[in-house]
Amino acid sequence: MRVLHVMECTIGGTRRHLVDVALGQRQCGLDVAVAAAALRQPDFEADLRRLEQRGVRVHRVPMVRQIAPLTDARHLGALRRVLARESPDVVHTHSSKGGALGRLASILDERGARVHTPHTFSFLFDAMFGAGKRALFREVERALAGHTARTIAVSPSEARTIAASGVVDRERLRVVPNGIDPAPYLKVEPAPRSELAADPRRRVALVVGLLNAAKGQDLLLEALARPGLEALQVAFAGDGADAQRLAARAGELGLSARVRFLGFRADVPRLLAAADLLVLPSRWEGMPYAVLEAMAAGKPVVATPVDGAIDLVLPALSGELAARVGPGELAEALGRALARSDVELAAMGGRGRELLLARHTAEAMVAGLVAVYREAL
Repeated sequence: MRVLHVMECTIGGTRRHLVDVALGQRQCGLDVAVAAAALRQPDFEADLRRLEQRGVRVHRVPMVRQIAPLTDARHLGALRRVLARESPDVVHTHSSKGGALGRLASILDERGARVHTPHTFSFLFDAMFGAGKRALFREVERALAGHTARTIAVSPSEARTIAASGVVDRERLRVVPNGIDPAPYLKVEPAPRSELAADPRRRVALVVGLLNAAKGQDLLLEALARPGLEALQVAFAGDGADAQRLAARAGELGLSARVRFLGFRADVPRLLAAADLLVLPSRWEGMPYAVLEAMAAGKPVVATPVDGAIDLVLPALSGELAARVGPGELAEALGRALARSDVELAAMGGRGRELLLARHTAEAMVAGLVAVYREAL
């Protein structure tokens, strides 16, 4: 089976997903190619070279995230040339821009069964896009969904969100949960706690992800300023457009001594090993890789009740869920976690690891995707 993956948004969890899926499918015998852009994170080139070394053919198409009609038309033409060269059985597109251009190229050239993973729909991001753009994004997704054999949700809760949106025919919707290779998190030398916080003796929470509105770091800062959380320190691992704004807000709230912004880090397993818990303050997710990584590392998770997190975080068992997305509710969930002893927190982390090993490995994810491809064909 020949598979072509198309993705523009090669950052964060989507970047991780693409690499893991392409390598896993190659390892299980599929003929795999990737068309992707490395503009948003130039170090993604190292991942592309690793894919090539493992036998994945890579086509660098510099797709851009914003709407740019002339540029998008050029990249549509480039993708049509890739399709002609690859002649794939399956065209698996990811995220918004790659999903639109990749599927349109496949439709125009009538090449490949189309499978799409939205990794959350952008028309749901009301804190990032205005009503006009979101309406446009919705109509584009609705039009393309009718020409897509299968749409893949990366968690059961995301599948419910997609179904409720009315954009995708429920009969064409399938769930293949994200999964990771747990090995890098099982035995790793922890980073010095002094890298994460000013006082290594006090509890430290880690937040992993892009610094932007979707990830909700601003909600966590507001929560940290609430009474009862004065002893908690937080390290933010990641970069993004909101870095300066978040640092300024931390100063305004008097949190500078309790908060550290670490920037982009490639050693997340070491950071998780050093932290006491992970916090996911997101406004939207599909199935967050940061939570999967924390579970592999045996760390409890405090999260907002977003898609994916509500499937992974079992309240009072593997972590705590906020009642809703908001600083007050997040502060309450953090308070419940911090009231537990170190032994109780360790037990919660252990249960999370058991859940991950049972249901959310990379091998299970790859097998699930191959099953969807065969169904689509």
